[in-house]
Amino acid sequence: MTPTQGTGGLAGDALGAGPGSEPERGRGPAREAGPDTGRDTGPDTGIHGGHEAEHQAEHAAEQEAELHAGFLAEAAHWLHGLFGPADRATAAVRRILDVGSGPGVASHALADAFPEAHVVAVDRSAALLARAEARAAEHGLAGRISTRRADRPEEFARSGPVDLIWTGNVCRHLGDQQAALRSLASALRPGGLLAVAERGLPPRFLPRDIGIGRPGLQARLDAAVEEQVTARRSRLPGATSVVEDWPCLLASAGLVPAGTRTFLIEFPAPLDLPVRRHLHTRLHRLLADLGDRLDLVDRLTVEQLLDGDACTGVLWRPDAFYLTAVTVHTARLCRPRPAG
Repeated sequence: MTPTQGTGGLAGDALGAGPGSEPERGRGPAREAGPDTGRDTGPDTGIHGGHEAEHQAEHAAEQEAELHAGFLAEAAHWLHGLFGPADRATAAVRRILDVGSGPGVASHALADAFPEAHVVAVDRSAALLARAEARAAEHGLAGRISTRRADRPEEFARSGPVDLIWTGNVCRHLGDQQAALRSLASALRPGGLLAVAERGLPPRFLPRDIGIGRPGLQARLDAAVEEQVTARRSRLPGATSVVEDWPCLLASAGLVPAGTRTFLIEFPAPLDLPVRRHLHTRLHRLLADLGDRLDLVDRLTVEQLLDGDACTGVLWRPDAFYLTAVTVHTARLCRPRPAG
């Protein structure tokens, strides 16, 4: 587990959300946004309340992506090493697909790690793809990062063949995760690599006892999120239950597992304001999404944490921190796919 510690504010770019960011949207096709991203901003990162809800989800996805920039850069360089020595990796990787790109943070990290490659950012959200294009232009990468809108897993492969596919928190928001992996695998060239960022550890940002409400609020929020995710997965089109053994799922997609690594993302207390704003956004979405899953005491406690003028609010309290972990699973296509 490798620490990526924030020093003096946001790390930069972050975990890509998927073309969608919600189970119903299919995040990014993925994030829990997903973003992916990454974009795991809460139990629901999809679009359910018109344009305002969509804007809020996209804003939350970009906030989280910024927090995860350090992790994404580190993960991209780790993937570079999986292709062998630097000169061999540079020669081998010329085309990359970032599925569930969100605002293009992962696309930027991948373009930096593979300087000879062209990156295609794929997402469901036209607004987030516009942000990805703007980000690429801001960093002088407009000629090396392009965007493509896609809604369904069967569309992923249409940008292929590619040498590397990155997907952050996408598959978990699609009904048939195994079919999604097969679709992604079908876009790879022989020797190509698929990197799937799924799960890890949920974000932690509060001590067990925060001095208001009942101790253990964070654990109860996490439990409520898991219950909601499970319920939403059961309602996805084509929902299929699988054991989420990602190396096994990748092998069943015709690939050879190439390694798994978990990355730690940490911003210790006291937090800078941008991280606090992200936590405020996250709590606001949790309160709106979890509804009756929280009892009255916990709902009132979250409302106090959202109070921007109170010293007990997350925007001010000195004990707030940000700690999460993202696990990346990789697998390689080791033989040519049969024709037809």
